[in-house]
Amino acid sequence: MIEPTDLTPLAEGVECEFMDSYESRAPEPAYTDLGIATTRIGGGVALAMRNDPSGGYWSKALGFGITEPFTARTLDGVLDFYREQGVAQAVLQLVPSVLPAGFDEIAAARGLEAGSTWIKLAARPGDVAAAPTRLRVGPVPTAEAERWANVLLAGFGMPAGGLTDMLAATVGEPGWRPYAAWDDAELVAGGNLFLHDGVASLNAAATAPGHRGLGAQSALIAARARAAAEAGCRWLFAETGKPAPGTQNPSLNNLRRAGLVPLYERRNWVWRSTP
Repeated sequence: MIEPTDLTPLAEGVECEFMDSYESRAPEPAYTDLGIATTRIGGGVALAMRNDPSGGYWSKALGFGITEPFTARTLDGVLDFYREQGVAQAVLQLVPSVLPAGFDEIAAARGLEAGSTWIKLAARPGDVAAAPTRLRVGPVPTAEAERWANVLLAGFGMPAGGLTDMLAATVGEPGWRPYAAWDDAELVAGGNLFLHDGVASLNAAATAPGHRGLGAQSALIAARARAAAEAGCRWLFAETGKPAPGTQNPSLNNLRRAGLVPLYERRNWVWRSTP
């Protein structure tokens, strides 16, 4: 059961930290080739990837309102950072409860547009349901780090290359617990788990097209929840897109079926540079 307390700071904080870890700790030459830059500002983090081959996913700012108020001045500092880094587009992931009064006007004056909505979910790791599958599920060995990273990227429609090196670098790193599913000897699905200050976050989950519908993701959720419990984490968080009316998001369905409970919705605010 979810306790009647505000988990927003924990949920936002662990996501802030895993996104920063992905990018700030990317190995060379990927760090330089991708044009990565990061900064801490206003209690949150702003991440820039100037040469993002995904089309803009990896330039984002988040984690605001946890340790200090999110203000128009903080927003201006974030946007100045993106201008300095020369990125074409960035997303600010802002919890409604941290927005200052009159934020719609503040956003419009700076060219921000309301984008998609994400749902944040949570569970006690020990409350996550087991999920049987004929696939073998376990931690990713170093020898298969590249294959695992490429399965994840393909699932999100992102190209291999520098992003492969960035994701693969989490295999074997303290704080990260990458998991995969195999069909015999073939790695066909994966997901990551990040541990930070007694809480954990599910992220980066995908399955190769020919192996969907076999329960890989539900089994990976359960396996990573067990790993979080074994690490002593008291909460497990995840986030995924809110489906449009009349549509389904399989990731959301899998998370809810596993026992994660929606906490709140969060808007993605999109900023684009002007010539």
